[in-house]
Amino acid sequence: MRIGIVCPYSWDVPGGVQFHIRDLADHLIRLGHEVSVLAPADDDTPLPPYVVSAGRAVPVPYNGSVARLNFGFLSAARVRRWLHDGTFDVIHIHEPASPSLGLLACWAAQGPIVATFHTSNPRSRAMIAAYPILQPALEKISARIAVSEYARRTLVEHLGGDAVVIPNGVDVDFFAAAKPRPEWRSEEARGVTADRAGGTIGFIGRIDEPRKGLPVLMRALPKILAERPGTRLLVAGRGDEEEAVEGLPERMRGSVEFLGMVSDEDKARLLRSVDLYVAPNTGGESFGIILVEAMSAGAPVLASDLDAFAQVLDQGAAGELFANEDADALAAAAVRLLGDPARREELRERGSAHVRRFDWSTVGADILSVYETVTDGTAAVAADERTGLGLRARFGLARD
Repeated sequence: MRIGIVCPYSWDVPGGVQFHIRDLADHLIRLGHEVSVLAPADDDTPLPPYVVSAGRAVPVPYNGSVARLNFGFLSAARVRRWLHDGTFDVIHIHEPASPSLGLLACWAAQGPIVATFHTSNPRSRAMIAAYPILQPALEKISARIAVSEYARRTLVEHLGGDAVVIPNGVDVDFFAAAKPRPEWRSEEARGVTADRAGGTIGFIGRIDEPRKGLPVLMRALPKILAERPGTRLLVAGRGDEEEAVEGLPERMRGSVEFLGMVSDEDKARLLRSVDLYVAPNTGGESFGIILVEAMSAGAPVLASDLDAFAQVLDQGAAGELFANEDADALAAAAVRLLGDPARREELRERGSAHVRRFDWSTVGADILSVYETVTDGTAAVAADERTGLGLRARFGLARD
């Protein structure tokens, strides 16, 4: 099958949508399909052979973050050229409602179109206001996928129609097979008798994006260190490191180690090394791919009780939850878990079992089933799938 995938966000700025598209493309190529991904990218960015650049992106505030998007006459021309040259059997557009390549591709594409909606935003005035502009493009979509029930609700409430829920995928074995790095492990994990109670906490995310929650974790850290003074916090991600620790007492700043941007291999090794992974995100999350990656690596997870995070963690059975933005609750839970190896081991076992449902062997098969459905050429199926109802029935998903 010839598959064209449209990425709305800049390929050279890491993010969950980009990682999902990259891993999906890799999975499909391994299965023997021909895949081309169209994405914004700076001219000097090294790209995989299957990625076609649509030109440089510009930063735009979007969904509580700053997204790097691509729009305009030049971008539209590149979209049309890519579509013409690709002669794709199916076009898979991610975030077609965002002001970027997805919307341009929706307008220009002919033939079967699958769209994946990642955004969870229950009160998006911009999306409601833009609906009259979006409607003609969205009506061309043959089948809709939402990465979570919360992304689906955003779609239904703001744009109408329905979608099948297929989560983001992860290569579970890649994370499970990673080797811990000794310098990132706690003394307890290395079998060393420590003079001071401690442990290693991990955080991965953009440092200067408040909704990723690092400020909440920093507010919790003094109380964690008061109870377990040997604790180390490892932070991986892009941002101003000095600004991140400016609220910490000077004597505690040595307990925080900034790793900067890390490779996929080092991210997996980091998650394999920590005693506890903390996800203090404050909002705007429709799924929580980092939680799935952490569970895949066998890291016990402590996360804010966002609806999407609770769903990924099986309502707290596969990882523990604390009250969103409550630094005291985070600190109390972290101290308790760091002092309870048996509970952490229980969370590792539950997480490792739970996460298998997110492996690409399952997620990729579901996405391919959607492609096959929209390319079967029957008018009846196509009409049914525009609302997502046929897909939900096909996959045995109950409607609300």
